Amino acid sequence: MAAETGYDDRFLGIPVPLPVPLGDAEVKVLPYPRFTVVLDPDRGLAVSTAVNIDGASLRDLPRTGEWRLDPRVSAAEQTGPAVYAGNDLDRGHLVRRRDPGWGTVAEATAATEATFFYTNAAPQAGAFNQSKELWLGLEDHVLAYADSTDQRISVFTAPVLAPDDPLYRGTRLPRRFFKVAAWATDDGAGGRLLQSAGFVLDQSELIADAGPTLAVPPLGAFRTFQAPVSDIETLAGVDLGPLVDADVLRRTGVREADAWHPLAHPGDIFLG
Repeated sequence: MAAETGYDDRFLGIPVPLPVPLGDAEVKVLPYPRFTVVLDPDRGLAVSTAVNIDGASLRDLPRTGEWRLDPRVSAAEQTGPAVYAGNDLDRGHLVRRRDPGWGTVAEATAATEATFFYTNAAPQAGAFNQSKELWLGLEDHVLAYADSTDQRISVFTAPVLAPDDPLYRGTRLPRRFFKVAAWATDDGAGGRLLQSAGFVLDQSELIADAGPTLAVPPLGAFRTFQAPVSDIETLAGVDLGPLVDADVLRRTGVREADAWHPLAHPGDIFLG
């Protein structure tokens, strides 16, 4: 694939390392144009992804690209098409198709098409409602908030790979997903201040009874929460480095009892 530049940890002007698992679990780090996937080869799913988004130069491109296996890793280490066949599971983009699609048309096209590798997918229940729509649009909301700076954000997304996730066709289906968005603002003293916000999507109710056909209830609810980045680090078992202290919830002293709160629409999101 073209320009496997991968995630740039200095994209925001403040170092933000690529999130990797806590502990010594084996992973495979796979760079793509403007994003990186950290793959858990035992689960066949990403333990983290990281993408740089330049909102000021995003391209509105037609959807191109087809889902395919990444030849750099074996088919057994990727959750491929068999898991999604003949059921109500979606190939859920972790790095959204649009997010790395900025710069020249050629660069943007190559980057968006690279998001269709199965290493960048995770099974999501196909039922679509307002809460899932909100989850899909979180990056856009953060970009709009960051408009007063240079419209640059970095986003880190992955399924929470719990050992007791339900087994389906040899793959454990993740019940939850996390997303952490990061951006930088002027600190008032000529420097830059890192800020972050964390979110969790819970699809437990929709896949609790994963059976041979996995028929998803059409009115099943996704639940989306804003959550402390420190809690996400513990939940996902991923080192989020400076994103923990940069959390807008921590910096504004949100009470612990209110730290996890459900989101119904963008107006519920707290960004400082």
